[in-house]
Amino acid sequence: MKRLFKLILNIIPRPLLIRLSYIVRPIIAFFLEGSTYTDPIDGKHFRSFLPYGYGHQRNNVLSPSTLSLERHRLLWLYLKNETDFFSSKKKVLHFAPEQCFLKRFKQLKHLEYTTTDLESPIADVKADICNLPFEDNSYDVILCNHVLEHIPDDTKAMQELYRVMKSGGYGIFQIPQDLSRAETFEDHTITDRKERAKIFGQYDHVRVYGRDYFDKLRSVGFKVVEVDYTAKLSEEEIERYCLAKGELIPVVYKK
Repeated sequence: MKRLFKLILNIIPRPLLIRLSYIVRPIIAFFLEGSTYTDPIDGKHFRSFLPYGYGHQRNNVLSPSTLSLERHRLLWLYLKNETDFFSSKKKVLHFAPEQCFLKRFKQLKHLEYTTTDLESPIADVKADICNLPFEDNSYDVILCNHVLEHIPDDTKAMQELYRVMKSGGYGIFQIPQDLSRAETFEDHTITDRKERAKIFGQYDHVRVYGRDYFDKLRSVGFKVVEVDYTAKLSEEEIERYCLAKGELIPVVYKK
């Protein structure tokens, strides 16, 4: 199973994978029904989750029903328990919308919800994050998760995110981050796909962020809070939801 998923992820283009997942996921979810693990996004229970990873594969992390990973389930719990996202009227911009969130967020009548991406077949607006077609100070909430590591000029992207966020608004900009690194590492001379996957975690990533990621966000004007939400959860909850203990949620605010 692990080798099969690795092969599928590395051969089939991501837009096609997204379309195919709508067909196969109910079948997989049916065969993995159980009581050991719970996806908090839809409340369904399974005997195990699926493996996932383009390079190094992690076991038991991909929910069969929503296709959520650890970071998605953690973000859902944070938004649900620590914010008014699910109850207050807001204008929301969501980059590269994840399948586990898209339909659920669209159904929230109090949200004016817009999705955007250059390539995703499920996004509302096709747009370059470095040159957004939105007015200044437009959005109360911006979700931009695991996008910036793909963008060559991430400073320009951060400036655009700051520009379109309303004063008093907030965003969540998750990225793959190596907290043992003081500084972010990138090297554009590395062009081999296998070598890039080995060094950057995925062949289409352009950098490995270090602890200075938070400083980079601050440099464009954001106030940054590094939230360790797993610290508020019990060991039983972390295990049952299959979360990555100690993973930080970068929550940014525009003053």
